[in-house]
Amino acid sequence: MGGSPMTVFPQVPFHPIRHSPEETLRRGREFYDHMNRRRSVRFFSPDPVPREAIELAIQIAGTAPSGAHQQPWTFVVVDDPELKRQIRLGAEEEEREFYEHRAPAEWLEALAPLGTDWRKPFLEIASYLIVVFRHAYRVAPDGAHHKTYYSTESVGIAVGLLIAALHTMGLCTLTHTPSPMEFLNGILGRPEWERPFVLLPVGYAAPDATVPDLKRKALDEVAVWNKGGSGR
Repeated sequence: MGGSPMTVFPQVPFHPIRHSPEETLRRGREFYDHMNRRRSVRFFSPDPVPREAIELAIQIAGTAPSGAHQQPWTFVVVDDPELKRQIRLGAEEEEREFYEHRAPAEWLEALAPLGTDWRKPFLEIASYLIVVFRHAYRVAPDGAHHKTYYSTESVGIAVGLLIAALHTMGLCTLTHTPSPMEFLNGILGRPEWERPFVLLPVGYAAPDATVPDLKRKALDEVAVWNKGGSGR
């Protein structure tokens, strides 16, 4: 693997807005209430969504921090009906194999309360599909391969921002991860070094959409305040 010239980023002043403690908490509580209404949706309306909304959401996702600022992501947006049909067929083929042959009994038991199966009609109904690819490595203009750093973590953070942005605009989505997902490279013509990370149907919820009545873990179930020493 060849070397690459080093780029040194110049330092520039940074003056973030500092709110009062009261305003800090108000904004935090408002954002929590907003995000706590987010749900994964499997029933979509075919109503069109402005392309600019998707572009804005991807721009927001692109503000995510990334290892060595390599931004190891590609967001492929699909709205062509034939491509969506091909993606649905490919996903359902993998999902049928998963549900009928590959999934261990414990996994199927965990999925049972959600009422999911291998059928994925939402992949054709949703206005858009966003396929997020992770850059497993970088390819220089001379064809040399270079390592990416913390690409999985970086892309995961970007997807989180993408989902939050879509929810903020009143759009719904679902984190769909058929396994394996290499069929997406072929359908979408993406290079081998881009690895499918997640497939997101995006659009408005159907008027009669339903979601499971789930409860999120309470703060004291997910947060630990370490007091030093033994940590007790």
